[in-house]
Parts: sequence; C-alpha cells; structure tokens
Amino acid sequence: MTATGTFAPKPGAAPLGRMIRAQAALETRMLLRNGEQLLLTVVIPTLLLLLFSTVDIVDTGEGEAVDFLAPGVLALAVLSTAFTGQAIATGFERRYGVLKRLGASPLPRWALMTAKTCSVLVTEVLQITLLTAIAFALGWNPHGNPLAVLLLLVLGTAAFSGLGLLMAGTLRAEATLAAANLVFLLLLVGGGVIVPLEKFPDAAQSVLALLPIAALSDGLRDVLRDGAGMPWADLGVLAAWAVLGLGAAGRFFRWE
Repeated sequence: MTATGTFAPKPGAAPLGRMIRAQAALETRMLLRNGEQLLLTVVIPTLLLLLFSTVDIVDTGEGEAVDFLAPGVLALAVLSTAFTGQAIATGFERRYGVLKRLGASPLPRWALMTAKTCSVLVTEVLQITLLTAIAFALGWNPHGNPLAVLLLLVLGTAAFSGLGLLMAGTLRAEATLAAANLVFLLLLVGGGVIVPLEKFPDAAQSVLALLPIAALSDGLRDVLRDGAGMPWADLGVLAAWAVLGLGAAGRFFRWE
C-alpha cells in the first residue's frame, strides 16, 4: 500500500516564471525557424539598408544616406517583428486551435501574451544588433541620448504589438496574412522609412506624421542623426497608439 503524498514527481503546474520562460523560448525558436518571418524581420531590412545606402536612388537630403536610412530601417525592423510577423503567426495559431489549447493549459492567457512579447523583444535585439553592425560598416555615425532611443523602441514595440494582436484576434488568418503584408508595404513607402516625409504633399505630411511608423522613424532620426533631445511629440504619438492598440486588442481579441 502506497502512502499519501509520495508520488514523484509531484503533480501540478510548474512555477509561473518558469512557464513564461519556456513559452518565450519556444516562441523565439519558432519565429527564427520560420523562413517567411526571417524574410520580413532580417532579409528585407538588411537589403534595404545596403541598397539605398550604396546606390543613389532616393534623395535623402544633406549628409550621408546611411545616416538617414539607418534609423528608418531600425523602425522598419520593429514594425516587421512586432506587427507583421506577430499578427501572421498569432492569426494562424488562432485558426489551427493552438491558442485555444494553450488557453486551457496551466499557463494563463496573460502569461502567454507576455511570453509572445518577450519573444518579440528578443528578436528585436538580434535584429537591431545585426542592422547596427551593418550600418557601422557602411559609415554610420550615430549620436544622441540612448535613453530616448530605448523609449522610442519600447513604445514602438508596444504600439505595433497591440495593433498586430488586434488584427490577429479579430480577422480570419488568411485576411490577417494579406492585410499585415499590405500594411507593411504601405508603411514602408509612406512612413518616412526610405522616402522622407518632406517629399510628400503638405496635406499628406500632416496625416502621415501621425502614423506610428513615422513617429518612430522620425524620432529615431532626430536623436541618432541630429542629436536632438527627448522627442516628446513622437513619444506621445507612439504612446497614444500603444494605449489604443493594446486596449482594443484586450477588448476584442478572440481566442477561437
């Protein structure tokens, strides 16, 4: 006869912190193994940085082209990971019932989203490290307040994550795939990443400046190229998008 309480290992859920770390590590490995995600997060930003920095295609104004392009490409990297990649991956996880099954596990749903956010942040660190090294090789000479850069990147990540999760949690997976890629292309062209906003008509500039990608790219450019102080206006735009996106995602996200 077996005494009560002698089972080994002891049944029950793992500590919450360990579950989040394990899920975050799994999410990161899955993202880095996905060829389409790598194309969005690494290959496209790298090619754009190399091409437009070495070939005179777009007039980026005075100074070296890489000084204008590097901050914009860093913003594009955040967009590709936090918005496009996360929206597509989460949308198909929802369609195939992965989120429903994970939601029934001991891992709380908020902890699952935390793990996804950690995965996005890890991927962004790898992206930014690679793109920064390439930009330095091309002659980039950044300067400015590192705290301002960090705040811009964090708020940009929050804004794009909220919008990506909102799209993934409300649209069908196929619609999310099409819409996320379309938005990526539109923001690449009209968000001040490669083409300066000054090249657009005055009426369009005032609207485009309110987009999160424009706020992020212009804010990074002001700090890293021009040595400006804290870009409060751009931070305010990103904070507003983060509150709206995350709030709407929390309200309307459907797990099934």
